[in-house]
Amino acid sequence: MKIGVFGGTFDPPHLGHLILADEALNQLDLEIVLWIPASNPPHKPKKNVSDVQSRLELVKAAIQDNSHFEMSRIDVDRPPPHYAVDTMKILKIFRPEDELTYLMGGDSAENLNKWYKPGKFLDLCDGLGVMSRPGTELVFGNLEKLVPGISKKIMIIETPLIDISGSQIRRKIKKGLSYRYYLPENVFRIVEEKMLYR
Repeated sequence: MKIGVFGGTFDPPHLGHLILADEALNQLDLEIVLWIPASNPPHKPKKNVSDVQSRLELVKAAIQDNSHFEMSRIDVDRPPPHYAVDTMKILKIFRPEDELTYLMGGDSAENLNKWYKPGKFLDLCDGLGVMSRPGTELVFGNLEKLVPGISKKIMIIETPLIDISGSQIRRKIKKGLSYRYYLPENVFRIVEEKMLYR
């Protein structure tokens, strides 16, 4: 089975996430996009990330209408720190027959040499689905020297320019501004009912 591995804080999961996951699904001919909410990302201070149970509920709500989207608790049900290399290592153990493509933004790919154990991470990935926005040119020339073999694994995903971020949505909610159409209906309903991000 061809699986896309889509990690993130998803704080909250918004329409941009859904569009990117759907583009990856279709352009890379994936069968499943596995959404992996981060528990406590090593690169983000804990106080800046909402509690994981709320985010799990929101992701579940965001993807419930798409049978090709699944959520995994792999980075929630194990002790920190949670590095991508460890996530992939565990996925390979539980899904040895599957082809795993890690999905990431172009900026993340260009800085892959700064990740924790980048060479080992790359070895565990069958492919890297790199999301490229219109008008941006991704440069991987130097990266091949720093992380040998990366150029053979990169598959570019053409994505629309979606200027939506979780921090932007959280700010709008805190200020009492309209944010309704940044979120899927199911996610918006939970955020309102539970008074999240106030």
